[in-house]
Formats: sequence, C-alpha cells, structure tokens
Amino acid sequence: MKHRLFSFLAVLFILSLFASSCFAEGLRVAIVTSPNDVHDGGFNENNYDGTVAFSKDNPDASVTTVQEKTGDPASCVKVIEDIVADYDAIVCVGFQFSGIVEAAEDNPDVKFLLIDSWPADDTGKEVEVSNINAMKFAEQEGGFLAGVAAALSTKTKKIAVVNGIAFPTNVNYQYGFMSGVNYANRHYGTEAQIVELASYSGTDVTGQNVGGNYIGSFVDQANGKVVGQALIREGCDVIFVAAGGAGMGVFTAAKEAGNVYIVGCDADQYNDGANGDSNIILTSALKVMDMNVRRVLNDAASGNFKGGNFMLGADSDSTGYVKTPGRHQLTDDAITKIDAAFALLKAGKIVPASSFSGTKPDSFKGLDAE
Repeated sequence: MKHRLFSFLAVLFILSLFASSCFAEGLRVAIVTSPNDVHDGGFNENNYDGTVAFSKDNPDASVTTVQEKTGDPASCVKVIEDIVADYDAIVCVGFQFSGIVEAAEDNPDVKFLLIDSWPADDTGKEVEVSNINAMKFAEQEGGFLAGVAAALSTKTKKIAVVNGIAFPTNVNYQYGFMSGVNYANRHYGTEAQIVELASYSGTDVTGQNVGGNYIGSFVDQANGKVVGQALIREGCDVIFVAAGGAGMGVFTAAKEAGNVYIVGCDADQYNDGANGDSNIILTSALKVMDMNVRRVLNDAASGNFKGGNFMLGADSDSTGYVKTPGRHQLTDDAITKIDAAFALLKAGKIVPASSFSGTKPDSFKGLDAE
C-alpha cells in the first residue's frame, strides 16, 4: 500500500513539474527609452522592433515600454532602479543609460542590454559587467554610405548632414558622411560640396568645435526645421539627417521645399518621407539594432546570454543602407557604386573617420582604395 502511495505521489510530482514547465511565464522584458518614445521613426523604434520580433519568437514573453522624458542620465538610471525588480531583461536605449552599473551589479539575475554605450562606473570609467550586453555600432560606416549616396544623387552639388547633439555617436555619423562624400568625389567623379553653417556648428564632449550642422537637441523639431530651411536656402538638395525626433523638423522643411531629398538614419525611414503622392527619402543609413536586440534577448531566454562590450559593424551586417525596391529612390548606377564602396568597407579596406579615431574625413584609411 505504501509503495503504491509513494508511486502515486511521485507521478503527481512529475506531472506538476511538467505542467509548470509548460505554463511557465516567459521572459519579462522592459525597453526603456529617453527622451523620445519607441515610436520615433528611427533609433528608438528600431530597437523596439527588435523586442517585438523577440516576442513573436517567444509568445509566452512580455514586452513593456517605458519612457524617461528628460534625457538626463541620472533620471535615466533612476528609472532603471525603480523597475528592475519587475523584469528579467531590460533594454536600455541610448548612452544616457551608461550609469546602470550599480543597478546591474545589485541585480545579477537581471539581463541588461545597453545600446550605444559602454557601461561606466561612478568615476566615469568604462567597465564590463557580466549581466550587461553593451552594443556600440560603427555609425561612421552608415554615415559613409549616406555620403556616397548623397554625392551621387545631388543635382545642385550642395549637400549637408544635420545632427542632434555632438555626442560621439553623432560625430561618427557626421565624419562618416564627410568621408563618404570625399570618397565619391575622388573615385566617382562627383563634385559635391558639403555645406556647413557656422551658426550651427557642434561642440563635442571635449569642447572641440567639430563643425557640421547641429540642432542642439534630439527633440526640438521647430529648430530642426529652421536648420533644414537654412541649408535649403544655401542650395542643398540632399540632406542626411541624424537627429532623432528633432530631425523630423528637417523632414518638414524638405517636404515644404518640394525638391529636396533626405537620407534617413538608423532605420528605414521611407514611411516618414511620405509627402502626398511623392516621397522625400533617397535612402536610409542603417544601424541594425533590431536584429541584434532580438538575438541577445533570445540568448537571454535560452540561457545563453553573454555579457561584455561589443562593437558591431558591417562585418556582422550591423550597418548598411536601404536598397530594397520601393523603399529608396537611388538610381541603379548609384546602387552599383555604393555596393562597390560597401564591399571595401566590409572587408576593412575602407575605415571612415570617426570621433576620437585620430583620422579626418579627408585623410582616412581607404580614401584611395578602389
């Protein structure tokens, strides 16, 4: 009798384990953005798309969006500290979240994805943390492709890049764009002039004037429109916009002008370029965050999460440009030439100038490569 009772209880125990595994709650994920929300049409939305793709891979998982509206790094960290107990994985979108080290170390079972920055301790020193997968992307590569595309497409031979704030990621885009224009001028016979307005020049984190055209914000669409209009008055007919939500103001200026193309940034922005029956998007420079967010979250769900600081670029298909039919307005000849330059970029024969690289847009590795 006792033997039968033991066997019965053992079966019940096994069945309960099986049931709990079948109906176990999936990974609880939060994606935290600042200062724009996940529907900004670019940087934040591309990361959010990665979480959406992950949730389709894992129907039992949940994804919650959280917005910190100020952009203040201390406030961003406070938001993470406030929610960390409620989630298994947190996607921290932007350099504003670099100070999450203490929150991560205090919660070793929570997996963190940090986009666009390495984690930094309270002294500002960059560190690696076992439960933070930090991704930086080679923005200068996407900027380079944008520059080649713009130089090959301009009719007025005047083009420009508009950025938000001169943080290293934005300077990377600027220098990469300038490198691409110089490459196209040298190898493809273009004669594009990069227009920079002194009143909108940027100052980087070291206090150096880096030139360019900076809105001074990632959210100020009104000033973005002012900067866009000023460049259009100077004759620019192709403008690369890497300015977050503020860049939508430049889009508006281009739509109102009617004869100006925009090169989108971070994600495919063709939908944002709709202007009645036409579209202002020439192409978009890609920083392929969605694919990598999806990959790392799937690793977290399967128990294969790996912490560390990772630089991602063309060699892992993490940078690129849009040439999907119906999503760009490049000529076939332009695509052939951009692809040729991209092949050299992917092979490491071209290394565009970037922030703190020690090279400049007129003297980078591969300027003479063919």
